[in-house]
Amino acid sequence: MDPVNPAGEKDFAQIYAQYKADGEQQALRENGGANQQAAAGKEQIVAVRKNDDGDLIAFKTETGRELDYITALSEAKAGKIAHVDVFHKYGRDILRSEPDGIKENNLDNLPEF
Repeated sequence: MDPVNPAGEKDFAQIYAQYKADGEQQALRENGGANQQAAAGKEQIVAVRKNDDGDLIAFKTETGRELDYITALSEAKAGKIAHVDVFHKYGRDILRSEPDGIKENNLDNLPEF
């Protein structure tokens, strides 16, 4: 049943919040939980470095390797890094987290090194 306030109107914000929460829970179930293991033979990015503008400029893997942006792009294209995608936008290739619905593993949300 749709949430309704005392005046009999739908609470659109609450309905949307529930939709997002349900989606995040479904993503966790589909992806094996928040602490999912990296795909076999692939490293996982665990930390990032940003410049003063907040742009991602380097990445640290679970093995401790520190990769500049170009190296990370190259390795992601070769399928060596788990849970990231490379897409072409603004005339260049861009590295991003897989759109799996889990905020905690998004590159922007990882700890900085």
